[in-house]
Amino acid sequence: MIRHAEPEDFPRVAAVIDEWWGRRGMRGMLPRLFFVHFRETSFVAEHEGRLVGFLAGFLSQTFADEAYIHFVGVDPGHRRSGLGRELYGHFFATVRGHGRSVVRCVTAPVNRGSVRFHERLGFEVERVADDYDGSGESRILFVKRI
Repeated sequence: MIRHAEPEDFPRVAAVIDEWWGRRGMRGMLPRLFFVHFRETSFVAEHEGRLVGFLAGFLSQTFADEAYIHFVGVDPGHRRSGLGRELYGHFFATVRGHGRSVVRCVTAPVNRGSVRFHERLGFEVERVADDYDGSGESRILFVKRI
C-alpha cells in the first residue's frame, strides 16, 4: 500500500535510512519537514503494516512547471519488485495534477544502481556537477518530462 506521508511516519523512516543504504550515513539528508510541509508529494509504502519504502518530493516554488524528488528509499528485501517505480508513479501523477511537466532529481555518480534505475524510468542526464553538494561532492542531475 502506498499513501501520503504523515508526520508520525518520520521516526520510522529515519530509523531505517542508514540501514537501507549500508555503506554510508544518509540520515542527515532527509529532514522531518518533508513529513510535515510536503505530505501531498511525499509517500510511504507499507506491506503488512511494515515500512518498505518512501519517497520525499515537492513542487518547485521557483519553477512553475517543475517538481523535485529529494529522497527515495526501498527496503533491500523489496528491491526489484517494482515498488520504486510505483512510488515514482504516484509522485508523477500527483505533480502532473498540479500542472507540472518536468521532474528533477540528483544522485551521486558512485551510486550506479540509482543511475541505472533513473535511466530505466526515462530520466535523462542533464549534466554532472562537480562540488554540487560541497567540495568533492559531485552529483548527476537528472530531468524527466512527464
